[in-house]
Amino acid sequence: MPAQLTLRQDHELVWCSRWPYRRPVPTAALAGFLTGASLIVAIGAQNAFVLRQGLSRHHVLLVVAVCAVSDLVLILAGVAGVGALVQRAPLVLVVVRYAGAAFLLGYGLLAARRALRGGQLDPAAARELSARGVLAAALAFTWLNPHVYLDTVLLVGSVASTHGARGRWWFAAGACLASVTWFTLLGYGARGLAPVFRHRLAWRVLDAGIAVVMLALAVSLLVSA
Repeated sequence: MPAQLTLRQDHELVWCSRWPYRRPVPTAALAGFLTGASLIVAIGAQNAFVLRQGLSRHHVLLVVAVCAVSDLVLILAGVAGVGALVQRAPLVLVVVRYAGAAFLLGYGLLAARRALRGGQLDPAAARELSARGVLAAALAFTWLNPHVYLDTVLLVGSVASTHGARGRWWFAAGACLASVTWFTLLGYGARGLAPVFRHRLAWRVLDAGIAVVMLALAVSLLVSA
């Protein structure tokens, strides 16, 4: 083992060579946190869904857990090098693209209908999806989005690789922390807006915004196909 042999000859030389990432560890973790946050904190279908569930206070823990765990799996897969496999399977992305577009189109139309009809004044009294329906929707919003494979898997994996064999896992830890923090704040922090959403108009504006986001994303997926 060269590290131990060199230790007997020159202690200081080996100390540096055996711990090459001792100093960059905080930097890699911070870079991962900022990179993960920049990809997650954006107006999108998944965030809009989490926000609405947080406001209605229905199955919030389930939604936050599904979105966060899914993100963690994708981040770790990207850092582990799965991105190379994704690039070699373009047909899978095509299928995901059309399936995701269909799902977003359907959900967007439902949101538009809610906006036209008006929501409930009391979020707790609104008719919501069952736990099984919420689980299916949360999984669909995450895994039927082709951009999640390009951004989270390919981009995060590529940036993480610049931090070295050991530093990339600290980068992944930072990105995972950003994901868990964001979805927790979005899901449970939405309750702070509850006074605003006691008014019917606020729910109609929210659902109209969700409809626009969903339909725009669906169209973008179809156009870029």
